[in-house]
Amino acid sequence: MQNNTKYFIGIDVSKPFFDAALMTIVNHQKQAIESSHFDNTELGLKTFEKWLKKHKVSFDENTVLVIENTGIYHRLLWAFCNKIGLQIHIGNAAHIKWSFGIARGKNDKIDAIRLCKYACKESDELKMSQALNPKLMELKDLQTSRTRLLSQKNANETYLKELKEVNDKTTQKALEQVYKTAIEGLKKSISAIEKLIKDLIKADNTLQKSYDLLLSVPGIGNITAIYLIVCTNNFAGNISGKQLASYAGVAPFGNSSGTSIKKSEKVHKMANKELKKILHMGAMSVIHCNSEMKQYYERKTAEGKHALSVINAVKNKLVLRAVAVIKSQAPYVDNFVKSEQIIENAA
Repeated sequence: MQNNTKYFIGIDVSKPFFDAALMTIVNHQKQAIESSHFDNTELGLKTFEKWLKKHKVSFDENTVLVIENTGIYHRLLWAFCNKIGLQIHIGNAAHIKWSFGIARGKNDKIDAIRLCKYACKESDELKMSQALNPKLMELKDLQTSRTRLLSQKNANETYLKELKEVNDKTTQKALEQVYKTAIEGLKKSISAIEKLIKDLIKADNTLQKSYDLLLSVPGIGNITAIYLIVCTNNFAGNISGKQLASYAGVAPFGNSSGTSIKKSEKVHKMANKELKKILHMGAMSVIHCNSEMKQYYERKTAEGKHALSVINAVKNKLVLRAVAVIKSQAPYVDNFVKSEQIIENAA
C-alpha cells in the first residue's frame, strides 16, 4: 500500500448491528464515501473484515476508525480492531455530536457518515484508545453490578421507612417480613461481588499497584479507588489531574465575556455524577478525619466561602492527588502530618 493513501472509518454502533462508512483519501483527494450495514456479532465482524479488504483498507497507522462510547455494545468491535491492528478512537458521544454543528436529519447510516467525516477532520488531534483489557472490563462489570444491587437495596429500605409513617403496625410488620428475604439476598449478592472484585485486583499486579497507591491518599477508600481505576481505564492515556477533575465535575470554569458577563467560576453540570457522589463522600470523610483538610475547611468557611464550594475544592484536591500518586508510582506522603510532628517534638 502507498503511504499517500489514508482511510477514515466512522461506525455507528447499536445492540443488534452497526453501520460503517469509509472515506479513502488518495494523493490528498477525497474519494466517494462507501457505507454498509453489518450485524453486531462475531459473524458480522467477519463480514465487516471482508468488506474492508474488498476496499483495500490497510490495517496499520494509515487507517483511523472512530466510534462513540456506547457502554457495552461496542466491545466486540473494540476487541476486533485490536485483533486485526486497526487504530480505534472511542469518543465521547456529546463531544462528537457538538462537533457536527447544526445537523438536520438522523439515522444510523447518516451518523456513520458523520463519524467518518469527523475522523478525517480531527485525525491529527484524535487520541487512539488503548487496547481492550479483559480484566478491566470484568472489573467494570462487577463494579457496575455492585452499584445496581446497592441502589435496589437502598430503594427497598427507603420504601419501607416511608411506609412506616402511614401503615399500622400489623401491615408494616407483614411488609417488612416480605421484603426481608429480598433485602438479605441483595446484601449477600453485594458481599459476593465485593469478594470477586478483591480477588480480581489481587490476581492482577498492575491493578493491585494502582489500588494500593490510591488507598494511600487520605479520603480515598476502597470504592473510590476501584471506581477511579474503572472510569480511567487504569489511568491509561496519561490523563491529567485537571482532565479527571473536569470529568468528575469538580473543576470550576469561568464564565465571562467582555464587560457585560462576569460570573463567578462554577463546576459544569456535565460530569460523571456517580464519581462525583463517591468523591463527595470521601471529601466529607477526610474533612472530619484529616487534620490538614479539617483546618483547610474551617479556614475557608471562616473567610466567608460557601461550605459546598469548599467541599468541592477538597474533592478537587483528592482527584489531583490520586493522579499524582499514579504518575509518580509512589504512595502519598502527608507532609502536613510530618510538619505537625516536628513542631510537637520541638515544643
